[in-house]
Amino acid sequence: MESQSQSVRQIYLFRRGGKRAGAGRKPKGDRALVPHETRARVTRRTPVLVTTRLLAGLPNLRRESTLVLLRKTFAAGADRFDFRLIEYSIQSNHLHFVAEAPDETALARGMKGLLVRVAKGLNRAWERTGRVVSDRYHARVLETPREVRNALVYVLQNARKHGARILGIDPHSSGPWFGGWRDRTPRRDRALPEAISWLLLFGWLKGGRIATSEAPRPAPGAGGRAGCRV
Repeated sequence: MESQSQSVRQIYLFRRGGKRAGAGRKPKGDRALVPHETRARVTRRTPVLVTTRLLAGLPNLRRESTLVLLRKTFAAGADRFDFRLIEYSIQSNHLHFVAEAPDETALARGMKGLLVRVAKGLNRAWERTGRVVSDRYHARVLETPREVRNALVYVLQNARKHGARILGIDPHSSGPWFGGWRDRTPRRDRALPEAISWLLLFGWLKGGRIATSEAPRPAPGAGGRAGCRV
């Protein structure tokens, strides 16, 4: 079994000072920093589950006007620097993505470009200036068909995890264009790139297509790897 610290990364978008013994915020609380241990590598064969959060006090993202803006923003930044955004969901104060990248550098560059677009667009819409998203995000490398399937359910159906009462597909996600539903036909006007990794194209289907009534599994305990804890 792989520990959570081996499968989840906290990646900084903007580098700060050099490495110093004992420097930095110490792990504590519900969202403790990820320890610096050996972790799974980002490769072309392994999709990545990414989560990023807004700063506290900003408007709710799950509004119709914000949805239209973010859909356009995601489409514009979805296929750059060898980074590919495949699926997403928009929650009230955070975003979930399933992405592909050949390595961690490409993932970081692609995420930085995407989140800069998000911040600029939201600031214009909200008539404000300043930071919008945190300067770090969590990334979990998905190495097995089961992990990929669980990640797809986690992202596309994440609103159910937060108690939203949704019948069918969450419109604040890429679900309307997702081709892996068991009981729905996807829309044809998909603006995001198609997956190219075997795991996202075919491998996850070993576990069966996803029903629109399916909900994300609870985050696993220590040592679990089937779920998608972020």
